[in-house]
Amino acid sequence: MFLDFLRHNKVVAGVLAFLRIYIGYQWMTSGFGKITSGEFDAGGFIQGAVASAGGENPTVQGWWAAFLETFALPNAELFSFLVMWGEFLAGTALILGLFTNFAALMGITMNFAFLFSGTVSTNAQMVLITVFLLAAGFNAGRYGLDRWVIPFLKNHNPRQKRKSREAATA
Repeated sequence: MFLDFLRHNKVVAGVLAFLRIYIGYQWMTSGFGKITSGEFDAGGFIQGAVASAGGENPTVQGWWAAFLETFALPNAELFSFLVMWGEFLAGTALILGLFTNFAALMGITMNFAFLFSGTVSTNAQMVLITVFLLAAGFNAGRYGLDRWVIPFLKNHNPRQKRKSREAATA
């Protein structure tokens, strides 16, 4: 019942638009700052997260530290690029309400990566809000570009057209 309310109510869509724009602004400004500074390097952050996996009270789990040390750190330049542009593009898409569910999914993935790495900041709050955006589905982007883009894509899907033709000939 609550999920149906979240996914179909137009007033809720307005509240979700506000939350979506708030989260999008957080992501976009963070990414924009990293892009324009020209100094962002994820390597230091990754090294700090790996170091936080040791000691008496580790804040990073061993399995995540192993991933960071063996895969992310050797590819720190790639991860720097992905974080900068991922934050900026996910934020922009959320603000515009364009591919809202995908943008929210990418945002929550980044939030969890930061949380796994021992950073708290606003990540937990952003995860909570993003869960509502994801659960709301299309309604989260109803008052955004998804209102026109998603129906357009559904109507121009080659597989859907093929199914319609097959159903008409059967």
